[in-house]
Amino acid sequence: MRTARVSAVLAVWMLALAPPTHAQAPPSTPPPATQTPTPLPAPLTQTPPAVTPPTATPTPAPAPAPTPNSSGTPVLERVLGHALSVEEAVSIALETQPQIQQRLADYQAAAFRVDEALSPLLPQVSSLVQASKAQSVSGRSNLTVNGRTTTNLTTSSLRTFGETSPLATVTLSQKIFDFGKTFATTEAARRLAEIAQEDVELQRQGVTFLVKQNFILINFAQRLIRVQEQSLERADLNLRSARGFFEVGTRPKSDVARAEVDVANARVDLIRARNAERVARVALNTAMGIPADTPTQVQDILFYQQVQLDPKQLQAQAQAQRPEYKQVRLRVSQAEAQLRRANRDFFPDVTGSGTYGGGRSDLNEVYEVGVALTWNIFDGGNMIAQVREKRALVESARANVKVTELNIAQEVEQTYLTVNEAQERIGASQTAVASAQENFRLAQGRFDAGVGTILELTDAQLFLTQAQNTEAQALADYRVALAALERATGRR
Repeated sequence: MRTARVSAVLAVWMLALAPPTHAQAPPSTPPPATQTPTPLPAPLTQTPPAVTPPTATPTPAPAPAPTPNSSGTPVLERVLGHALSVEEAVSIALETQPQIQQRLADYQAAAFRVDEALSPLLPQVSSLVQASKAQSVSGRSNLTVNGRTTTNLTTSSLRTFGETSPLATVTLSQKIFDFGKTFATTEAARRLAEIAQEDVELQRQGVTFLVKQNFILINFAQRLIRVQEQSLERADLNLRSARGFFEVGTRPKSDVARAEVDVANARVDLIRARNAERVARVALNTAMGIPADTPTQVQDILFYQQVQLDPKQLQAQAQAQRPEYKQVRLRVSQAEAQLRRANRDFFPDVTGSGTYGGGRSDLNEVYEVGVALTWNIFDGGNMIAQVREKRALVESARANVKVTELNIAQEVEQTYLTVNEAQERIGASQTAVASAQENFRLAQGRFDAGVGTILELTDAQLFLTQAQNTEAQALADYRVALAALERATGRR
């Protein structure tokens, strides 16, 4: 009966301390870190999950439906069937690129760590339910010697005396004052969350530049394909002319052989240009976060459009918008918060606590209320060393701000000069193309009239092809330099 009573009492206590069975399940993710006194950075726009290509299997299987974007349109439907603009390609990449989603998850984790840092200032509730059983051992034996009976303390039999002692308590503790230690830790965590937010923007800008760069490389390869096709057509025409002159006996066999070499070289260059286009398309698809073998088509943007740039304004934009610069400034604030935290370790912590419950078989009332002051008076100089370390880290972070300023200024200035150089090369290369076209026309006429040589004609054709390639290269460099300048100034 006594055992049954104890079991029933323990069951009642455990039922009272357990959460209700009809309560709503906790959310799968912790609450956002907006419950702190100082608000966090504005939340970022949520992006849909990345498009995952179907896994190859030995037997044919139906392909999974493409992942829709935030507007509900499947991503692959937006890619196929028409030529993408730069803006469309960048938009798809920002939605589907898993690297960006990884940075978003890192930012969310950093934001939740702010709540973790603040939690010691909030009430702490814990419960304890336990049962113990005491056991004692005693024994006695009688020994008869010379007709007398004596008691031997050596145990010869065991008798157990036990009693179950349950205990159930609930403890509430609250940190009353810690001289700002927790607030300093929370401030440092908040700065780390803001740094993680800038990591998201940094990744977005990197993906945007990569998409634009590969987009331009596709245009450049397509331009080279057209140039090489025209070169092959001219080489074929020259070969037919050389064969005709050889058949009538006005030209030697060496002219035909030279024309055949030009045709073969033009075909090799055309093969290379076509492969360069395929490679650039794979790189673009990867940057966009879609399957690499997607037959993506792009609009032609390889044309010259003059822009007016102000170097001073570009420098100001870079200082205001570059995520790297924002990060190093935030790291200064984070280091200063850690220094404040280290300085306040010299002060005590004041904590209040209260315990209520019941003990023993009859669950007699047990309660306790108290206030504790914890003070680490001396720890061998560890706290002093930590303060000096944090102070040095603050100085390092401040110096890193100046280093970043110089690096950004250098990058912006160099990119600005590259844009100007590409503009000048475009004008010079266009003049060279016009001259090379006229030179080839004259050489073609002289060869057809029988007064020019095959070497003169092939040289003129080579100069024309090289001039057209140089013009395409200058246009591609100009477009890439503009995209790099946008990246250097912190724009997407």
